Amino acid sequence: MKQTNRFSYDMLDLEQPDAAKDVFWLSGMAIGGVEEKGNVLLKIPFQAQQQPDFRPDRTKKRKIHSMMVRAYGENIIRCTIGFGGRMPSDQTNEMMEWDPTLKQKPLHLEKTEEGWALTDSDHVLRMKISAGKKPIKKWSTLQPDPQVFFDAVVFPDGRIAVPFMANDTFTPLHLDSASLGYVERDGRADRCCFSLHANHDEKFAGTGERFESMNLAGKTFVLENEDALGTNSRRAYKNVPFYLSSKGYGLLIMTSCSVRLSLADISTRAAQGLVEDDILDLFLIGGTRPDRIIYEYRRVTGFPRNVPLWSYGIWMSRMTYFSAQETREVVRKLRQQKFPCDVIHLDTGWFPKDWQCEWKFNEKTFPDPEKYMKEMKQQGIHISLWQTPNVARNTEVYQTAVKNGYLPVKTEIAKDGSNFGKVQYGGRIDFTNPAAVQWYQGLLRHLFDLGASVIKTDFGEKIDMDGCFYGKSPEELHNLYALLYQKAAFDITEKVMGKGQAIIWARAGWTGCQRYPVHWGGDCASTWDGLAGTIRGGLHLGVSGFGFWSHDIPGFHGLPDFMNHWPENDLYLRWTQVGVFTSHMRYHGASPREPYHYPEIADLVREWWNLRYALIPYLKQQGDQVVKTGFPLMRALLFHHPEDPYCWYIDDEFYCGDSLLVAPVMNPEGKRDVYLPEGRWTDFWTGETISGPVQLKGIVSPLSRIPVYCTSGVTIPVYPEIVQHTGEMDWSKICGLAFDESYKGFSKSILGKNIKLGCDP
Repeated sequence: MKQTNRFSYDMLDLEQPDAAKDVFWLSGMAIGGVEEKGNVLLKIPFQAQQQPDFRPDRTKKRKIHSMMVRAYGENIIRCTIGFGGRMPSDQTNEMMEWDPTLKQKPLHLEKTEEGWALTDSDHVLRMKISAGKKPIKKWSTLQPDPQVFFDAVVFPDGRIAVPFMANDTFTPLHLDSASLGYVERDGRADRCCFSLHANHDEKFAGTGERFESMNLAGKTFVLENEDALGTNSRRAYKNVPFYLSSKGYGLLIMTSCSVRLSLADISTRAAQGLVEDDILDLFLIGGTRPDRIIYEYRRVTGFPRNVPLWSYGIWMSRMTYFSAQETREVVRKLRQQKFPCDVIHLDTGWFPKDWQCEWKFNEKTFPDPEKYMKEMKQQGIHISLWQTPNVARNTEVYQTAVKNGYLPVKTEIAKDGSNFGKVQYGGRIDFTNPAAVQWYQGLLRHLFDLGASVIKTDFGEKIDMDGCFYGKSPEELHNLYALLYQKAAFDITEKVMGKGQAIIWARAGWTGCQRYPVHWGGDCASTWDGLAGTIRGGLHLGVSGFGFWSHDIPGFHGLPDFMNHWPENDLYLRWTQVGVFTSHMRYHGASPREPYHYPEIADLVREWWNLRYALIPYLKQQGDQVVKTGFPLMRALLFHHPEDPYCWYIDDEFYCGDSLLVAPVMNPEGKRDVYLPEGRWTDFWTGETISGPVQLKGIVSPLSRIPVYCTSGVTIPVYPEIVQHTGEMDWSKICGLAFDESYKGFSKSILGKNIKLGCDP
C-alpha cells in the first residue's frame, strides 16, 4: 500500500486529483524586519517544494512575503500575511466590532543574538523571532537539501509563550505541519496554512457548536457551515474559527472562508490550520483565564446585546401551528392549567402556503393578525414568527426581489459551453446588497407594526455557491451569510423595539454572530444522545464567544419516525430540567410539545416551569453581566476552574451563571456520577454542604430532581410568587435566596412554599 503523507493529504489537499499542478510554498526563517507606524513588518522567504516529498524546488525562485505584526492592548498580538498581495481591511470587515477602548500599542523591533525581539511601548516582550542559520550538514543517505523554517514565539499578554511549530519533521523530507506556508494554484495563492506548538497535555475547546467531547485535542474539523441535521455528527450549524487552549491563550483566525483546523491530531505536537484564502490573519489572545481571553475576543468581534426580560420566560411551539384559533386554544389550556408562558412561536404554517415564505399571514387562518397579536399581548403572550431567507417563488415578493436584483444571479451556460448572459438564480436574499437589506427590513417592520415581537431567522447555513452576489464571492460569503442575515433582522428589531428589547431566534453562526442573540442548537433528535449532543454544542458555543443559547425541548424530531415518534415522558422531563438552567427555554418539535399532552408528568413539568420563573431575576442578573464580560450564561466548568485538568473533559455538567452547578440526568435510570470542583458546595435540594474537589458516585435522582449544587455562601435573587408570565412580576418583591448555614434545603426555603419540588422521594 502506498504510504501517504498525512500533512500533504489531510491538511494541504495536495494529493487530490484537482491539485496535480498546485505548488506548496514553505516558509524559511525571517531575514529581517522594519518598523512602520507602530507595526512591524517581518520579511519571510518562501521556497517552492517538490511533490510528493518536501524537497526544495530550486527551479523556482524564492518569494519574500511580509508578516505584519500588531499589538492591541495588553493581551492581543495580530500576525497577518497577504500571500496574494492584498491585506485585509478592518473598516469593511463585518466580523469585527472593535471595542473603542481597545487601542493599538506601537511595537519596537530590536536585534538580538538569536534574531529579533518585539517589545511594546511599555517595554513588554511580545514576540521573539529566530534568524536563519546555515545548516551544519546534510543527511548522508537521503542527501536532501536541508531547510530551516519560520521560527518565532508570540507572547500575546507578555507572559504566555505561544511558539510557532517550526520543525515538525521526522526527516527533512517529511513534514507533519508547517509553521507558515501557502498553496499556489494557476499561479495565484489559493490557500494558506500555519502551525503552533501544542504541548503533550494541552487541551482545546470552542471552534463553534461542536457536538464533540469537551477536550478537542486529537481531532480535526472543517469549519464550514452546513445544515447539521441533528446534534450527533461532525456537521455544525455554527462554526467559529476560534479556540481556547488550556495553555492560557486563544486563537482567532479572522476569515469568513472555510478553515480546516487540526488540534494535536495530524501532528500531535501542533495546533494547525488551513485557510481557504490567500490571507492569513491570526489574532493570538492572552489573558490566562478563559473569561478574560473571551472578553478580549469580544473586544475585537463584538459583545452580545442584552435581551428583553420576557424572553427568559417559556416559549411554546411546535412544527407547526396553522391558525390563530389553534394557538388561542393552546394559550387557553396553558392558562387554565396554570402553566406559565410568555411566547407562542408560529413556525412554518402562518403563510398562505406552509413553508412558502412571503412574510404575509394566511388571511383565512389568521384573518386579522393585528387584532390577534394584540389579544395575545393582553394575555401576556409575545408572538414569534418563523421565516427563512429563501423567498418563495410564485409570490408577489419574489417578483419584487427579481425585478430589483435582491437575489443572486448566475451566468447561464449554453450547450456549446459559451456564456449567454445573467439569469435569475435561487431564492436566497442577497444580504451583501444594501438595497436588498433595506427591502427585507421593510418586510419585517410591517410584521412588527402588526404586533410581532421576534423573528426566527432560520437557516442561513447555505448559499448558492454558483451564484453571483452583489458584494462578495460565494467563497467569502458562505459562512458570513449567517452574520449578514442576522444583523439585518436584529437591527430592524432593535430600531422598532428599542435597545435592550430586541432579540432574534437564529440557527446558523460564525464569528461576530454572538452580537445578535439568541441562537439555538438546531434540529436535535428526541433521544438521550440528542440531549447529550445538544449540551455539548451549547458548552462549546459558550467557549466560542456566544453569551445566550437555547435548544429545542425535548428534542426536535422523533426516532425512528421523524414526525410521529413522540418523546418519552422521562426524556421530556429531564430535558425540561436542563432547559430551566439555560439562558432561554423553548419547546419545539415535529410532534406536539405542550405539557398537557403528557399527563403522567404534567404536574411535575408545571413545578419545574414555576422554578424557571422563580429564577428569572437571577437569570436576568447574570445576563446583564454576560453582555459586559467574557462569560456565557451557560458555561463549561473550565471557565471557573481552568487549573483543574478534569474540568477540561467535563461535557455533561455546566454552570448556570456564577453560582449554580447543574448535572443533567441523561438516562432512563436517573443515575449518574457528579464531579464537584474545588470549593464549598451546597446541595440545592437538601442543603447539605460538600467540599470539593470530589467525585460523587452513583447518584440516583427521582424524576422530580436533577443534581444541582450552589456555591456556598452566595445569595441569588429569586421571585417568591407564582406567576403566569413575566408581565405579572412585581420587581419590588424580588428577594434573596442565601445558600449559607441557614439554608436547610429547597422544600424549606422561600421557594419551596409554592413550588413542590425537592421533597425526599
